[in-house]
Amino acid sequence: MSGIGQFEFSAPLWRYPGDVAWYFVSVPAEISDDILELTGSVRRGFGSVRVVVTVGSTTWRTSLFPDSKRGTYLLPVKKAVRTAEDLEPDGDVHALIELADL
Repeated sequence: MSGIGQFEFSAPLWRYPGDVAWYFVSVPAEISDDILELTGSVRRGFGSVRVVVTVGSTTWRTSLFPDSKRGTYLLPVKKAVRTAEDLEPDGDVHALIELADL
């Protein structure tokens, strides 16, 4: 962790099963627990948390979404980022996330 509300990690990119090509990175459980603790009063619909994300030289705003099946948050990775940073499914993504509403 870089500072309060900032987290850095690496985890694999994976494709959501189904017809829609959505890609995610699962935020590690210990970081997800810290995010949950810090955002108790600022979570939005469906328990989402607004963040600013940097992967490589690409920075964007998005939301993390809780994944009750895995007990973590999910970071959606849009096509523009996957293309710009040459990210492939099952490859590790090194991400820096900053909570936007603290």
